[in-house]
Amino acid sequence: MTGVKELAYVVYEVSDLAAWEHFAAGLLAMQVGHKDADSIGFRTDQKAYRWLCTQGAADDLVATGYEVESSASLDRIVEALTGAGVEVTEGGAALAAARKVERIVVTQDPIGNRLELVTGFAEADTPFSSEKMIGGFVTGAGGAGHQVLVAKGVSREVYLAFYLDLLGFRISDFILEEVAPGIVMDAVFLHCNPRHHTVAFGDMPHPKSTHHFMIEVSDIRDVGSAYDRCMDAKQPFEMTLGMHPNDHMFSFYVRTPSGFSVEYGWGGLLIDDETWEVQTLGQLSAWGHRPPEVVHALLGEAPFTNMRPEGVA
Repeated sequence: MTGVKELAYVVYEVSDLAAWEHFAAGLLAMQVGHKDADSIGFRTDQKAYRWLCTQGAADDLVATGYEVESSASLDRIVEALTGAGVEVTEGGAALAAARKVERIVVTQDPIGNRLELVTGFAEADTPFSSEKMIGGFVTGAGGAGHQVLVAKGVSREVYLAFYLDLLGFRISDFILEEVAPGIVMDAVFLHCNPRHHTVAFGDMPHPKSTHHFMIEVSDIRDVGSAYDRCMDAKQPFEMTLGMHPNDHMFSFYVRTPSGFSVEYGWGGLLIDDETWEVQTLGQLSAWGHRPPEVVHALLGEAPFTNMRPEGVA
């Protein structure tokens, strides 16, 4: 395999580690992998971590780790990047140890996102465990999940040349929808393994580099349980339950303590490159995914009839 094989991990710089621990472990049912004064690693499977939160002011994505099949494959990617005039540096032993990988090289995409290309991403010493879950998180060949990044006005032709030609991604599909008067969501979705998309890019008004990260569960009941935990904790939602027409993900979107979102979903579509046909869809959601304020207003306008037996709250 010449290109990257999966999204291995993300690194977020966050201003409130305690709030993130409550959010990721308490509400989303992740497992704390390691914790010190300056960082927390969160697990969703057998890997040492999938999210690494480090103390800092950015409250945003600061690095994405993509795993490559072998050191030889990584050498070929580095050769392609340098041949295209892209700066690449070896991460060194200290960074490799911190990221728990065998080898790491660092580069930057045309938008300015830091990419860490790695081999030998370590597994944890103990099995993944979460008492809050019925099933588990879906990772494996699909990697940690997917993320949607903000294009920041960079030409699609430029960043697609980087991700397709140099890193080996393939286009899944496009979505073009006017989400509000004068505001158009124009997104492209890319995959590097059977997961429908590992990364997507959208031209959208958004203050962060990342719009959201998606984590997928194997049991639909875990979506409902996490939804209730977030609701009970009064964690701000971005979108309520719904389903996307392209990857068929049944999900909701909840705000992280840093302001960007997490999509918590089930049932994502897998792609077979032999038969897949790229298309452009006209809507982001097949149904649902409504803003919470819209749902609140609609429920508030609905007639209420108390049919509960006396004494039942």
